[in-house]
Amino acid sequence: MNLLRRKLVKTAAFVGTTASLVGTGVLLPQRVLGAYATDAFAAKDVEGAISGSLGSGAVSPSDSIKLKAPDIAENGAVVPVTVSSSMANVTAISIIAKSNASPLTSTYTLSADSVPFVSTRIKMAKTADVIAVIKADGKLYSATKEVKVTIGGCGG
Repeated sequence: MNLLRRKLVKTAAFVGTTASLVGTGVLLPQRVLGAYATDAFAAKDVEGAISGSLGSGAVSPSDSIKLKAPDIAENGAVVPVTVSSSMANVTAISIIAKSNASPLTSTYTLSADSVPFVSTRIKMAKTADVIAVIKADGKLYSATKEVKVTIGGCGG
């Protein structure tokens, strides 16, 4: 059998199956993607971002949270941030860049039995505080670190 013909038949079968699954509603992009916290990411202030993503605005500082970020970020478009904690029963971690137009950069929902560790890269518009907020046992705890952005950033 000709290899080109075999590839054509396999591709046609794949496209036909996918189209029929999408057409019947079995395969929907909304089912694959996670829930999007519209209120949290649309918030223009830190308190609104925290209450939208984690359900409450009452946050207390904690020494049990380790927030690792550079003192000076040479490029605000890719600022590495790592958040970890020694707390038990951590169910969520949010990272906030205080001076961004939309301060909430990301929220992670965790199992209470998982290791509370997140490493990511965020975008920062300008020099500002980076705030890590952790939800543990239904309460919110935070750690803050100032990051100086020298060039770039989001929107500039």
